[in-house]
Amino acid sequence: MTDRLYYTDPYLQAFEAKVERVETRDGRLFVTLDRTAFYPSSGGQPFDTGSLGPLRVVDVVDEEDGSIAHVVEPGKSGGEQPASGAEPPAVPIAPGQVLRGAIDWTRRFDHMQQHSGQHVLSAAFERLFHIRTVSFHLGAAISTIDLAREASPSEIAAAEADANRIVWEDRPVAIRFVTAAEAASLPLRKETVRGGTLRLIDVKDFDLSACGGTHVERTGGIGMIAVAGWERFKGGQRIEFVCGGRALAAFRALRDTVTAGVRLLSVLPDELPASIERLQAEAKEHRRSTTALQSELARYRADELAASAETVRLKASRASIGKPDVVPSESPDDGAVKLVARAVDADANGLKALATAIAARPGYLVLLVSVSTPVLAVIARSADVPVASHELLKSLIARFGGRGGGRADFAQGGGLVAAPDAILDAARAEI
Repeated sequence: MTDRLYYTDPYLQAFEAKVERVETRDGRLFVTLDRTAFYPSSGGQPFDTGSLGPLRVVDVVDEEDGSIAHVVEPGKSGGEQPASGAEPPAVPIAPGQVLRGAIDWTRRFDHMQQHSGQHVLSAAFERLFHIRTVSFHLGAAISTIDLAREASPSEIAAAEADANRIVWEDRPVAIRFVTAAEAASLPLRKETVRGGTLRLIDVKDFDLSACGGTHVERTGGIGMIAVAGWERFKGGQRIEFVCGGRALAAFRALRDTVTAGVRLLSVLPDELPASIERLQAEAKEHRRSTTALQSELARYRADELAASAETVRLKASRASIGKPDVVPSESPDDGAVKLVARAVDADANGLKALATAIAARPGYLVLLVSVSTPVLAVIARSADVPVASHELLKSLIARFGGRGGGRADFAQGGGLVAAPDAILDAARAEI
């Protein structure tokens, strides 16, 4: 059983302790002490890091036997974790040795601010609106509480304001130890099913909760509590919040973002939403106009390409493909089609628009490829042309790589690795 120094003094940053066990598990070195100020991952709060003699503490584990194991690595600056199953490097630690431990105080105090802030914010929802906190999590950047029901925006604002009132009143936060029987008669915010001696965190005249985590000694140490957002979650609501230093960092990030937006748009901060909405509307209108112009341009380019088509006679094997869904041609020259095979400077949508416009005319087979590489390819044919576009594309992909598919009347693909002219020549040979 490890003596948990943080239970009574969460502000303790350095200590000395005797090594009780040193063992290797899955390539990691675990050191157990007779006492420790390092907090293990537990109850929604992350573990502490720091140093233990010449070693770097990179994880802290709460063991089933009541002890706390410190996962360590050589060097105070840390290092790469050994691969699973590998033997860790030799370290100068043995049972019975006395080591000095030091907590990474910046990380610990951040966790204290978030955890104490969570108690106060949860108590505010409970006291004002009888909304119970189901669970909470202290993350690396954002912390959350999960409420039993959804709160309205006005309720969230009221709870946030009341929580900050408690922070700014700088109320004492006491640590109390009671028996389970004594706890049964106390106004705990959340009932506990644990037996034995219980550790309580008492925010004076506001919240009393059983908790094994580390907390500030006065609510003023929380700094401030800011709700960052919320969403529906498992029939209730998840509230995101930041406290203290995280709240300051979030404000700075928001300030820098707003300042950049104000500078780029030449507006005042409170004009940003309307300006962004106006820009979105203008962009939507520009896209509509661009699409219309592209369609108009495609129609003219399609006329130009169709006029330059070459007349070719299909191979007997090719002319038989796709006939079931082909409208019989009235042309007396059976097997002859007008072929448009060109490399065009356009994207996939442009190639598709051109090919479709040309194939709307009778008697055309269209193969358009991009001038850029890897090559895009689009194949389309008129309703009276007995060529299966997807089969022709399949043969090109088999030769030049890439992927794609389609139907007998239209197919498209990409990733063909060859010069555009080489692909066009191969297609002509197939036809």
